Amino acid sequence: MQDYQQMKPPPKPGDSDERMWAMFCHLSTFSGYLVPFGNILGPLVVWLVKKDEYALVDDQGKEALNFQISITIWTIIAAILCIVLVGIPLLIALVVFDIVVTIMAAIQANQGNYYRYPMTIRFIQ
Repeated sequence: MQDYQQMKPPPKPGDSDERMWAMFCHLSTFSGYLVPFGNILGPLVVWLVKKDEYALVDDQGKEALNFQISITIWTIIAAILCIVLVGIPLLIALVVFDIVVTIMAAIQANQGNYYRYPMTIRFIQ
C-alpha cells in the first residue's frame, strides 16, 4: 500500500511561494485595523517587493490595492453620511463586506486562482 505523500504530485517549483505571497497581499489589508491606512500600505509593500518575482503576486497585489483604495473612499463617504444617520449601517456593512471578500480573495489566491473583488474601482492597471 502506497503512502499518501507518495501518491500526490510534487508541487511546481516556486508555486507554493507565489501563492503564499499572493495570499499575503490580501491578508496584509487587515493591518488597517491596527495602523492608519495599513489596509493600503500592507498590500502596497508586499506588491512592491514581490511584483517582479511572481506574476500572481503582481496581479493580486494590484487587485488588493484597488479594492482597499475603493473601500477607503466608500468609508469616507459613509462617515460623512453619519451626519444624517444613514452612514452608520453603511459603515457596518462596509466592514463586514471588506472582511468577507478579503478572506475569500486570500483563499482563492492561496489556491493559485486570480480573484477579482466585486465593486472595485481600477486605479492601478
